Amino acid sequence: MLHPQARALLDFIEQRGVPATHTLSPVDARNFYRERRFFTQPDPQDVAEVRDLQADGPHGAIPLRMYRPFGTAARILPALVYFHGGGWVIGDLDTHDTLCRELANRSGCAVIAVDYRMGPEHRFPAAVDDCLAATRWVHGQAAVLGLDAARLAVGGDSAGGNLAAVVAIAARDSGNLPLAFQLLIYPATDARRIAPSHTSNGEGYLLTRDTIRYFHDHYIADPAQDLDWRASPLLHPDLSRLPPSLVLTAGFDPLRDEGAEYAQALTRAGSKASYVCFDRQIHGFITMGKVLDEAQTAVAMCAAELARHLRR
Repeated sequence: MLHPQARALLDFIEQRGVPATHTLSPVDARNFYRERRFFTQPDPQDVAEVRDLQADGPHGAIPLRMYRPFGTAARILPALVYFHGGGWVIGDLDTHDTLCRELANRSGCAVIAVDYRMGPEHRFPAAVDDCLAATRWVHGQAAVLGLDAARLAVGGDSAGGNLAAVVAIAARDSGNLPLAFQLLIYPATDARRIAPSHTSNGEGYLLTRDTIRYFHDHYIADPAQDLDWRASPLLHPDLSRLPPSLVLTAGFDPLRDEGAEYAQALTRAGSKASYVCFDRQIHGFITMGKVLDEAQTAVAMCAAELARHLRR
């Protein structure tokens, strides 16, 4: 059953007549997503340091934001390179600022958030290119940033989980970008959108089939690109030798089944993958700790796994 707090949130959204994302222009959808965070997100935690950075990429400069947790300012830290969710169309450094602070403080790791290019202005694979370039830049600048290049992870939620999975594969194939962990929070892993949960959870749970189609069509210019593993990491023919992962999903999420399938595919290929489904939750819940108690449980779990794999 849906968690009562999630049910109350969905009822509130319906009663207030909150517009569905797919009814808005990308610019308006971005502004609305940025503003609505104040209702569902906890107050941002203080951290030891927040620093805005800029990485070089094939399409130009990529804004980054680095968070160092309390009590670690003078230490060489492991780091998580984090890619925000938002369907490759909405979201930015501010929409996921609170989550990045929480992950940093709870894990004792630095977090570097990436403001990658999005559609429709920058179509696939621009976001992939930016995220891979940003990760490579952090690895190369680790000593300057007070980070340990040998203890580097990637992670993200939703579209960001997709990008983290893709970067992990590309990093393995490059042979010169070692990653120690991947944190995949309700990741989109199959751009074909054919898993059963797209039907069973496609209406009534905040993220709908119409909104998913809106995001997809603003990001993917050619339907043939759905078969490209950089859009659909589940379709990559070799998922072996990838860094250990935590794949987290939500029971009332259209993306639930493709996240579970990806975890299973990783395990079948011999890569270490842990899978956890929050059965009573909806897509996007991990950033909603102000109104959903299980969001705090999920953040704590993600941070604990980061600490377990990166702090040694």
